[in-house]
Amino acid sequence: MRPSEHTSQPIPVLSSSEVTEFQRLILEYYRRCGRVFPWRESTDPYSIYVSEIMLQQTQTERVVPKYYAFLSALPDWRALAKAELRQVLTLWSGLGYNRRARNLKRAAEIVVCDCDGRLPREEGALRALPGIGPGTAGSLQAFVYNLPVVFIETNIRRVFLHVYFPGRNEVSDKEILPLVAATLYTDSPRDWYNALMDYGVFLKREFGNANIRSRHYTRQSTFADSNRQLRGRLLATLRDTEAADAGVLSAATGFEYDRVTFALDQLCAEGFLVQEGAFYRVS
Repeated sequence: MRPSEHTSQPIPVLSSSEVTEFQRLILEYYRRCGRVFPWRESTDPYSIYVSEIMLQQTQTERVVPKYYAFLSALPDWRALAKAELRQVLTLWSGLGYNRRARNLKRAAEIVVCDCDGRLPREEGALRALPGIGPGTAGSLQAFVYNLPVVFIETNIRRVFLHVYFPGRNEVSDKEILPLVAATLYTDSPRDWYNALMDYGVFLKREFGNANIRSRHYTRQSTFADSNRQLRGRLLATLRDTEAADAGVLSAATGFEYDRVTFALDQLCAEGFLVQEGAFYRVS
């Protein structure tokens, strides 16, 4: 049941017994060791959507307290749509990648204004929301609507690399997707994908990160002294003050003036900040 060492070879076709064996392995692990998270206990589309955006590039342990605080302050689509960006960024503080917070607010505005407050079910409509790619769209369809869709995210990818592509490098998602489809447990896609993700976390802990053998693997860049760190400091500073100029922000963040002005221009262009004369504020 192992694929060839060459990517040009056909993708393996699994027998029904092999599919059943694989499903039993994953579901049995989930029954014994499945993780418990508040968003897994919910069927509310808004709550699950918030969790999915928070989880895109942040570890679950950091997400849980932020998730509770966010939902307490902004409990539904309309509350988020009406909130000021400053409040959303404050609630988001500590999760990183502030673009996700801005996209989350914009998505709420679209859901309220264009979708009558209801999250779409269709992949195309979900991917039209800001910050939603194929993986997150699939997650939302599975976890919100329990639809038997096929998608890949990092932990799912790790499971299939470990089980079906041992020792192979440069494995593409095009090779993995047919196996995800063939092994999908359609009785409960929501439970199935939770189980796959938990098994992927277990595999990383026990055997290391098989994802380095994926053709799509990229190592995260260093955070210290990065443009991402500078942007985060600028937004954090401006969340706590009405407005400031580039000189003040350079001193407050500890970054050179030229880098600060470049980052400020970016943040204005992306809708995070508004420039009024020499001063900047959160939009």
